[in-house]
Amino acid sequence: MGIMIIHPTRTNLLLLKEKAKSVNNSVGNLKARRQALIQEFLKTTLPFLRSREDISKIYGKAIQELILSSGQDSKTVIRSLTFSTERDIRINITESSIWGLNYKDISVEDQPVREPDQRGYDLRSTGPHVEECIYHFEKILESMLELAAFENKLKRLSDEIVKIMRKIKVLEEKVVPEVTGQMKRIAQYIAEREREAYYRLKKFKG
Repeated sequence: MGIMIIHPTRTNLLLLKEKAKSVNNSVGNLKARRQALIQEFLKTTLPFLRSREDISKIYGKAIQELILSSGQDSKTVIRSLTFSTERDIRINITESSIWGLNYKDISVEDQPVREPDQRGYDLRSTGPHVEECIYHFEKILESMLELAAFENKLKRLSDEIVKIMRKIKVLEEKVVPEVTGQMKRIAQYIAEREREAYYRLKKFKG
């Protein structure tokens, strides 16, 4: 974004002043939008980090229960449960917007965590550790779906914040100095021309 050399006239000086005002307004608007997006980013980061921490804790519990269940139930029984509990989970992906920024929002139609009698097998054939193991793995699935929604939103926010910061840098470090320089040169030229005209008029009167 360069500023072209223009004729040093009062009209062009006024146009440059309007341009400088417009650029400064744009910088102000961009900074306000950047601040709003940063606040949203920070607000989203906390539940995102909590979700990752929750998954790590639940995974540890699930593995522990799986080890305990293998001491009570055979591997064949546990393996058969993976087939009987298998199912498709429907999710909705919708377009959402915040401060003019579009991102994909994920919502789940079917709750990943089910009651024991809804899992599709005979509860009398399993022990309590298996039930706890399945419950924890379903909680992991639930948390991972939530995490997916957070990750998409955070990526869109971070990309947009970086893009805005680049625009602000170009405007502040390149466009504004160039416009200001043009205004200064034209103002100096007009002032010198007026001084010359004044001295010529004074000499003529003399």
